[in-house]
Amino acid sequence: MPNIDYENLSGLNAPFRSEYEKVFSALLEKGWFILGEQVTSFEYEFAHFLNAPKFLGLASGLDALEIPLKVLDFPVGSEIIVPSNTYIATINSIINAGHKPVFVEPNLQTYLIDAARIEEKITEKTKAIMIVHLYGKPCEMDPIMDVCAKHHLQIIEDCAQSHGAKYKGKSTGTFGFGAFSFYPTKNLGALGDAGGISISDTSWYDKIKAWRNYGSHIKYKNDYVGDNSRLDEIQAAFLRIKLKALDDITAHKQKLANLYDELLDENLVIKPARSADWEEVHHIYPIRHEQRDNLKEFLLSKGIKTEIHYPIAPCDQKSVQDVFNKNGWILNEDDFRLAREIHRSILSLPISTIHSEEDVRYIAECVNAFKP
Repeated sequence: MPNIDYENLSGLNAPFRSEYEKVFSALLEKGWFILGEQVTSFEYEFAHFLNAPKFLGLASGLDALEIPLKVLDFPVGSEIIVPSNTYIATINSIINAGHKPVFVEPNLQTYLIDAARIEEKITEKTKAIMIVHLYGKPCEMDPIMDVCAKHHLQIIEDCAQSHGAKYKGKSTGTFGFGAFSFYPTKNLGALGDAGGISISDTSWYDKIKAWRNYGSHIKYKNDYVGDNSRLDEIQAAFLRIKLKALDDITAHKQKLANLYDELLDENLVIKPARSADWEEVHHIYPIRHEQRDNLKEFLLSKGIKTEIHYPIAPCDQKSVQDVFNKNGWILNEDDFRLAREIHRSILSLPISTIHSEEDVRYIAECVNAFKP
């Protein structure tokens, strides 16, 4: 029986090992580890990859979400529109910045924020929309940008899973502030925590650049009460190596996703939606099943490891409930039916550069054989 990992970071990074070792040795010899040539070069190269005006490396994806909310200097307690199904980091960034997350339900076919539901949640306190390009699928940006323009709202894109994804030919992260994570499991992953922010409106560039470095443009002179959030030289060097292979990584995952689409029985599982407007990067290949947990156990018995992204909706996290209760905010149970449905039934199938077409054929065969 095969033994198919959901992910294997050792295997994923094996093709780059010799280059990693060479650049690490050179950096160790040079002795410069923070905000040096490697960071500057990666920022330029990733901005070029996105076709973005500017990009800044940061310490994590959470920082990349949080810092725009700080530099925009909204009044404390401002409302930020956010999808009701996402990873907790998206919600934490809003709360950490002193604001209120206002949840909008997803489209049940795409799992992305439903653009048609956004406007009804806007009040005089609404200052921004934080969208999430979940699973490597771009959000429906035209109507979202129309709402932003109509109500004079800032747009912050959670691009943690969408490196290189495009909506109508335009890269995610180039519609507003694009927050990227380079966590090791991402399509473009470092060997530790790392993140960054793409900046479409370059008037914010200097402030964010200072903000990540204690609010300082010049050493020991601090203009803002900033953060310590700097992409280090070693991770930047590793990311530069992997960035050269990112198009090949994406192409491989697209090939596997297309094979899943072809082989999985749509009468047995709900497959991911597709659109001609999207260029997806398939960070995750999610299916839905009414007996998700039983299917997961069945696949494990067949030597197939899967993951759940994510098992608990943000509204049901104790941390979120505590914050809402403390502030007297209301979590209306009727506002989360679709999010809970997704979190209850979603299952991520293996889709990585360590996986082959033969693996996908076996996985699809086993999924189709599952009898509840």
